[in-house]
Amino acid sequence: MPKGTTSFVSLHCLAEARTEEALAVRFVAGISSGRGKLLRPEPTSKSRRPTRGAPLSPRAADQAERFPHSSSGKCVCVGRGGGVIPAAMNTPPLDLDVGWGHVEQGLVKLKNIIEGRDDTPMSADDFMMTYASVYNMCTQKPPHDYSQQLYNRYEQEIIKYLLQTVLPSLRCKHNEFLLKEFVQRWENHKVMVRWLARVFHYLDRYFISRRSLPSLRDIGISCFRSKVFQIIKLEIRDAVIALINQDRDGNQVDKSLLKNVLDVYIECGIEEIQSDFYEKNFEVYLLEETRIYYSRKASSWIGQDYSHVEDICHSYWSKVEECLKKEKEIISQVLLSRSERKLMEIVHHELFTVYSKQLLEMELSYSLALVKDNKMEDLTRMYRNHKICQFLEPVANMFKEHVIAEGTALVSQGEDAASNKASDEISARQQVLVVQIIELHHKYLAYVTDCFSNHFLFHKALNESFRTFFNWGPSGLSSGEMLAIYCDNILKAGGNGKLTDEAVEKALGKVVQLVAYVGDRDLFAEFYRRKLFRRLLVDQSVDEDHEKWILTKFKQQYGRYFTSKMETMVKDLELTKDIKTEFEQYLSSDKIANPGVDLTVRVLTSGFWPSTKTTDLNLPSEMVKSMEAFTDFFQRRRKNQKLTWIYSLGNCTLNGNFDPKTIELIVSTYQAAILLLFNGSDRFGYEDIKAQSNMAENDVMRVLHSLSCAKYKILNKYPSTKTILATDEFEFNAMFTDRMRRIKISLPPAEDRRKTIEDVDRDRRFAIDASIVRIMKMRKVLSHQQLVAECIEQLSRLFKPEVRAIKKQIEGLIFREYLERDKDNPILMRYLA
Repeated sequence: MPKGTTSFVSLHCLAEARTEEALAVRFVAGISSGRGKLLRPEPTSKSRRPTRGAPLSPRAADQAERFPHSSSGKCVCVGRGGGVIPAAMNTPPLDLDVGWGHVEQGLVKLKNIIEGRDDTPMSADDFMMTYASVYNMCTQKPPHDYSQQLYNRYEQEIIKYLLQTVLPSLRCKHNEFLLKEFVQRWENHKVMVRWLARVFHYLDRYFISRRSLPSLRDIGISCFRSKVFQIIKLEIRDAVIALINQDRDGNQVDKSLLKNVLDVYIECGIEEIQSDFYEKNFEVYLLEETRIYYSRKASSWIGQDYSHVEDICHSYWSKVEECLKKEKEIISQVLLSRSERKLMEIVHHELFTVYSKQLLEMELSYSLALVKDNKMEDLTRMYRNHKICQFLEPVANMFKEHVIAEGTALVSQGEDAASNKASDEISARQQVLVVQIIELHHKYLAYVTDCFSNHFLFHKALNESFRTFFNWGPSGLSSGEMLAIYCDNILKAGGNGKLTDEAVEKALGKVVQLVAYVGDRDLFAEFYRRKLFRRLLVDQSVDEDHEKWILTKFKQQYGRYFTSKMETMVKDLELTKDIKTEFEQYLSSDKIANPGVDLTVRVLTSGFWPSTKTTDLNLPSEMVKSMEAFTDFFQRRRKNQKLTWIYSLGNCTLNGNFDPKTIELIVSTYQAAILLLFNGSDRFGYEDIKAQSNMAENDVMRVLHSLSCAKYKILNKYPSTKTILATDEFEFNAMFTDRMRRIKISLPPAEDRRKTIEDVDRDRRFAIDASIVRIMKMRKVLSHQQLVAECIEQLSRLFKPEVRAIKKQIEGLIFREYLERDKDNPILMRYLA
């Protein structure tokens, strides 16, 4: 455009032109490629010369067209300082070839910078010259509006650059060098497309949008895809797969390069769904090459010559583990996440399914050897490799059979030892057996949790195996009874300070886990309750924290019903402390009521403690006076409660005045009642003692045996035998002595094992009745078979009821008119409200 020519533009349009120029300069100054800056904004200076071809913004152009004095064929120039230099009113329109010549100058500069032939960044003046030329050629009125021609030449220029420069540079390279050049050319191409999109901005904003043509960016990507990518895609794909295989072989590979190449697949997929383009042009070929690769690898590994099957399995699974790990790394660092499932399916198919028969035969032998040799690391590797395959179930069955065999061997050893030893040694051997079974469970539970990641198949195998052998029990003892005795010993040791709190909780925690395998859990609960009863009242060696801790664990594992009675027992002992304090305050305030004998009473809630027989024992007057004082105190504070004295659970402290020295005797209430008889006479016959004490015959025999035939002979028995007879006579042993000044004379407990089992059977009948009534109350009408099945399901958490017992209780409920048979269909049972 000749210097000095002017054209009038409104002041409003002038402001818009300045804004557009500033935006353009800010944009182009920030575009760069791998070879340096494309643009260099020149510093502002008042002495700069005017620049030709500075563009107006589209908004300014639109407004200029709405002014009457703004004719169509007039070009616009912007001065270097941003001011507008008006052009002549009659300036001829800009010719296409002349304007394109200005554009070509910018394109040549851009290509030289991209190709590294020019290190000088493009100045803002150069960019504004190119932009103004495009703008002026697009805003002229027909027939001088060259928008369509510029749109076509934009595409032609990109294709020319791709065919003459980009494609030849790619064809002369191979393998990794080809991929690097390909990624670099793609990045340069995107820079070029972005730069041209700003130069031809007016086309994108008005011409293309009005005619619904593909955008300049889409054309740029489409040209690269059709003229470059489609030509060399086979070489690119093969090079990528080759590098992936090299990475699988353990060679060092540039994974970021592979990732960048695959990103081109996604970015080029503009004419179809991008994932489909990636899948059709790369993924399907990768999957096939992966199948071939691992088929060859698995064949070579399985065919290696080893002397032992274990060596083959160990080598094979070690290599498989490395392969799976490597594939996951490739997926996470190179491939798209959508390829993971397909790729891993092919890998598992080639490494496992194809050779499944051979592997399974070796696997069972190998896994059994690992279990026997405690090789947990190899077992863990085996599980990780098999958890998606069909090998787990046979391995779990093998694991189950092995645990059953080992547990059965322990039980058999316990039975053999028990048959050849005395009763005390049998009891000790039973406890050793419990410890061995606990250790066995702890060992194989670690296998399930650590090696097999808590897989349900192995939990099921462990559960079934322990239920198979653990419920046998040697010497007629049930597993529940043995566990209750073991808990009793642990808690006694903890109460006596022989075990630390940590050791007690650790041992009891293992017991809680083992109780889950006890078939008759209610029997264990009853034996445990009776042992707790003795710890709380008789032995008095109890740590309340330990007792509460294990009850909490039982409650969490097996429900509130399992521990409700035992929790009440512990709570009663806590309330006893408060009652004792109140009773002492009562005696201190009423001197007349004070019997002069220290008395401690434990108040127990009936129905929660194990049942014990009560007798009308004849007590000495000192004891009677103390009992009357407590009864009066208790009735005043709890008028609605009735006291029933249980003498068999009490104990006394007596002073024995023997000739050598005085010894303090700790005895039961029964023992104290008989010993105090000898304050009135030195010699009594058996029948006299029985009559004056009013005890049952078996109790009298137990007490007299403990006083005359056991370790401490407080009484002399005539004749001196180990058996108590009705004709025996007993005399106070005045010459008795002991090195201790305080001794405890234990009373052997009455045999209550049979009674415990009878009580459990009775409670089971009640539980079956309650379950039947509960089911029928909800269902109203139910078939006999369904009623039996639901009853078994409800009660299985406590015990396994026999079908015969359920049928017997159903008949009893029919007799008691809780149920009736349907008159038309006797199979149906009806609930009677």
